Amino acid sequence: MNRDEFLALALKNPINVAIIDELALLALPDSWLVSGCLVQTVWNVLTGHAIDYGIADYDAFYFGPDTSWEAEDAVIRNVNARLGHLDVKVEIRNQARVHLWYPDKHGLPYPPLTRATDGIDRFLTQNTQVGIRRAGYDYDYDVYAPHGFDDIAGLVARPNPGPNFSATNYAAKTQRWKALWPEITVIATG
Repeated sequence: MNRDEFLALALKNPINVAIIDELALLALPDSWLVSGCLVQTVWNVLTGHAIDYGIADYDAFYFGPDTSWEAEDAVIRNVNARLGHLDVKVEIRNQARVHLWYPDKHGLPYPPLTRATDGIDRFLTQNTQVGIRRAGYDYDYDVYAPHGFDDIAGLVARPNPGPNFSATNYAAKTQRWKALWPEITVIATG
């Protein structure tokens, strides 16, 4: 699978398209639709499921200069108000402020990031290290995928051995995925 094939499959989900378009309209700095909603849409196409089957939420990242909780909360409320008609859970987070709360929540260090894609790089699995955003006004797209698309196309979940890896969280996530998509191959940690 190449970039264009991945993009075409991920955009078959009208919810993904609506969120990407709304992020572009909001002009949030360095904003991306990321992770599972993209991969799981592709898996659904490849396995013949309904396009939104198994998608628990839709994650979006941006990288804003105001790292206060109040500023992020205002963005969260605005995005939820603008996308509420989709009747899905959209979780948008400012990657410029993750280092402020992550250590307390997860007990692990988290250095400040420099862009939204740094947050994508820290995902638990390599196959979910993907993001899509609009590039300009002509409906072109940027796609970020540091590990390419082979694991997505091959229905493979592979651990990302980064600094925030948790074997417990990986096991829980892949167990849920395997129950929903028995066709996937889960690469063991180790």
